[in-house]
Amino acid sequence: MGEAGEVEIMSSDEYRARYGAEREASPLSMEQVGELFQEFLTAVARPGRQDRDGARDLSGRLREHLGAGAGERPVVKVAYPPYDLPNVHLALERWFAGEGRSSELIGMRGAQHHGDLTLGDILEAADRYGRFTVGAVDYAQLPVSPDAELACVSCGFYLGAEGEERFAVLLRGPQDEYGRNKVEIEVLAGQKEFADRLLAEIDVLVRELNIFRGQILSFEGSEFGTGLGPFRFHRRPGLTRDDIVLPDGLLERVERQVVGVARRREQLRAAGQHLRRGLLLYGPPGTGKTHTIRYLLSHLPEFTVVVLSGTGIEAIGPACALARMLQPALVVLEDCDLIAEARDYGGGEQPLLFQILNEMDGLGDDTDVAFLLTTNRADLLEPALAQRPGRVDLAVEIPLPDADGRARLLGLYGSGLGLDQDITDEVVARTEGTTASFTKELVRRSVLIAAERESPRTEARDVRAALGELLSDHDRLTRRLLGVRGAEDEEQGLDDSFE
Repeated sequence: MGEAGEVEIMSSDEYRARYGAEREASPLSMEQVGELFQEFLTAVARPGRQDRDGARDLSGRLREHLGAGAGERPVVKVAYPPYDLPNVHLALERWFAGEGRSSELIGMRGAQHHGDLTLGDILEAADRYGRFTVGAVDYAQLPVSPDAELACVSCGFYLGAEGEERFAVLLRGPQDEYGRNKVEIEVLAGQKEFADRLLAEIDVLVRELNIFRGQILSFEGSEFGTGLGPFRFHRRPGLTRDDIVLPDGLLERVERQVVGVARRREQLRAAGQHLRRGLLLYGPPGTGKTHTIRYLLSHLPEFTVVVLSGTGIEAIGPACALARMLQPALVVLEDCDLIAEARDYGGGEQPLLFQILNEMDGLGDDTDVAFLLTTNRADLLEPALAQRPGRVDLAVEIPLPDADGRARLLGLYGSGLGLDQDITDEVVARTEGTTASFTKELVRRSVLIAAERESPRTEARDVRAALGELLSDHDRLTRRLLGVRGAEDEEQGLDDSFE
């Protein structure tokens, strides 16, 4: 090498002339040079080595913990649905807290970029690449109730010990960038039997500690049609009989079918009767079908409830699996008429409603699961239900309220208004054919009108003004949206199928 940046080129003869003497004068023999080189290679491959920026080699750290023969140990894997990450996380934490067990939790740098690699791949990386390093554990903040969240390990290595056994557990949550829509646990242990036992005990804890038990949750539809989109927790309502306005005897029939079976489950089982049941609530929009279901949920505090509606209906498979595992359970399918003729997302010929009925039929007779279906269009559901009899045991119409019902609704929703009998009778007389939703909106609009004139209380004139608006020609579509009977005939250009 001459000046900086200039490469000096020489022949082999010139090289030997310049460096040959120095080489011959070297104090080390070729054998010693070979030994030193071998020591260098061993140091490079030594477990736990550090790279240039001081990060520890992950593959080496795993080998250091597992000991000799780590690469020959079997890897056992199990998968759970993506929504089960909190349950799997809690199960692992509880399992490692058991007597005689210990663990160290470590992460992998850039774990999000290696979601397609198995625990075995990562362990062998030192021999192939030597590129994986110990990093921070990845966490996902997930809801576990309507008011609480939990930081769950979404990518982490548990370096565990139980007695003389040394093993590693890799927990990974769903990673959309690799299309892995599941939770995976991989166990690498000296004996496959140990790994099998560990996973079996984890599975028991997943069921025992399940955060969904006794909760009300709804699955949100996935844009990819998997039915495994995000879910939401809901607070359990606290409705009483005084909050429900239905014709005499109707609520009692509904209660017996759902709540009564739950309370008498042991007697029914002893008599050889099945517990699974299906209830269909049908009627015009706004008559109180969903409100009735909320009442039932209020009186079944121990039930796990899964609510499916809209695109979330595609999650019927996972919903039924969850209901079977966490029974007693209730599966609520709202507005089933919207999917009565819809095809499944697999390109098949079978309507989604038939898939729902198949799931219902697949439950065992002793399974304490109730299905509640609601619809505004019973005529669309009837052909499918007739082809698959026995899934729905009771169909109940929630009708438009009669005069007595409208008076009770006005008293319920306007209890704080102090309306006298004269205005109550006037409202009842003018609102024939309206729904519970109509009465609720009437009260809200009356309060708003009173507030606009800065009155401390709502008076009869406010109620009359609100009623006049809702019954005016300008609010024809509003009445239809509130389920008022006959409103569709008033609005030309809108066909009868809207209801």
